[in-house]
Amino acid sequence: MLEIENGYYVHSSFALSISLKVKAAELVAVLGPSGAGKSTLLNIIAGFETLQSGRLLIDGRDITALPPAARPVSMVFQDNNVFPHLTLRQNVALGVASNLKLNVAQDDSVDFALARVGLTALAQRKPGAVSGGERQRVGLARVLVRSTKVLLLDEPFAALDPGLRQEMLALVQEITVERQLATLLVSHQPLEIRGAANNVAFVAEGAVEQSVSPAAFFANNTDGAIARYLGKMSSRTGI
Repeated sequence: MLEIENGYYVHSSFALSISLKVKAAELVAVLGPSGAGKSTLLNIIAGFETLQSGRLLIDGRDITALPPAARPVSMVFQDNNVFPHLTLRQNVALGVASNLKLNVAQDDSVDFALARVGLTALAQRKPGAVSGGERQRVGLARVLVRSTKVLLLDEPFAALDPGLRQEMLALVQEITVERQLATLLVSHQPLEIRGAANNVAFVAEGAVEQSVSPAAFFANNTDGAIARYLGKMSSRTGI
């Protein structure tokens, strides 16, 4: 489980209060207006930003002071951070050995991860020779070779077409359950997230609200910030 207790973040004139719980095998969609702090929330969990006060716990262990590399967290960005001069297999292998010198067990784990995300036949290709969706699968394969508890995704499928976004989202759901991960997914596609997420965490007006079910979130017409957000979204997505 991922938990942020009484978290408070400040940077310049921006402040964010955070109280959040994400269970193992749970996919939480992080929604909210642009600039509200969705990516900041993920960066705090990953350790790229620091809480002014409060605690961040994973499975009851306080990791608030740990540097990013020491946290049991995997993060997938929109550009996926693939290295163009390496093959897809080598890019995945970086998840377990930065020098690409793998032992037998690590080799096997990379092969398994490539197979799980459908990249076995493309393993020796460079990123420039495959599609955007296939490059995104590299990031998810890296998650499979690492022993982490939390998966953070910062709009990783934004550049993909709707059909491929749905395919990738289904893969994230499967990996979340298989690996018992606490997964947070930032998205600007609320209609697509609606049927995929277990819960929704809403970021707006300087606060991260405790997650609620998608049904409760999208039915909300009384909370001012949520109602305004859904009103704006409805004109573009048909919610």
